Amino acid sequence: MMRWLYNSVYSAIADFFTMMGNMGAEIFDLAWIRAIVQLFTLFGWGLFTAGAVVAIFDLAVEYQSGRANIKNTLLNILKGFFACSLIGLVPIELYKFCISLQNTFAGELARIFSWQSGIDFSSRATIVLGNTFAPLKTAGNLLLNVCLLIAFAYCVIKVFFQNIKRGGILLVQMSVGSLYMFSVPRGYTDGFVQWMKQVAALCLTAFMQTTLLFAGLMTFSVNMLLGLGIMLAASEVPRIAQQFGLDSSAKFNMMNVVHATTTAINLSRAIARSGK
Repeated sequence: MMRWLYNSVYSAIADFFTMMGNMGAEIFDLAWIRAIVQLFTLFGWGLFTAGAVVAIFDLAVEYQSGRANIKNTLLNILKGFFACSLIGLVPIELYKFCISLQNTFAGELARIFSWQSGIDFSSRATIVLGNTFAPLKTAGNLLLNVCLLIAFAYCVIKVFFQNIKRGGILLVQMSVGSLYMFSVPRGYTDGFVQWMKQVAALCLTAFMQTTLLFAGLMTFSVNMLLGLGIMLAASEVPRIAQQFGLDSSAKFNMMNVVHATTTAINLSRAIARSGK
């Protein structure tokens, strides 16, 4: 019974490893994903235009009271222009750069460990799985081997799915970032700065989490418990980054977004009424 359970778990994990790909970076190569990014980029440009108009109105009102600051207003509008120009480009390129950097670093680690360089993550995981848990190579306590196999699969699969969904999280963050384009030209940049921290945290997590997982895979062949410890630590990277102010989740300041959206809607209604 225990031998059958072990063989079943091993076969399922081996089949799963063969289906694993490139950690979700290829999501932005899809035509419909590029269309979604373009949609929110254009939406951000629309909000930026409305925000720039409101900023000019605010400047005119402050000019009448003698408190106008033309320099700050122009700088805020310039900041909003650059933000709109880069909001659909920089997050994707930064994410792809981190994935590429991680792959290069993993290749160097593999060469230090005397592994063949140039093979992907799924191939390395399959190599460790076959060398350590192959049914013909296991002997002794089958229950311990089953527990170690399940723990190994849990670490790899958990980090893999976190990396797979990270591309979707970045897409959500880009859509949320476009909502801040109404506030940036008016000088309210706190929400946008927090958004930039989230994007940076997501890219840092993509690099560190997979790097720790690779280090754990290489250590696992030498010392199973130490390897499991490193791989378990990989799943804690987002929580540790959050403790230092780098939250990689898709959370945002709802009040700021609601206020910006409501102001934009009211402005549109006012312009429509004046046109009538």
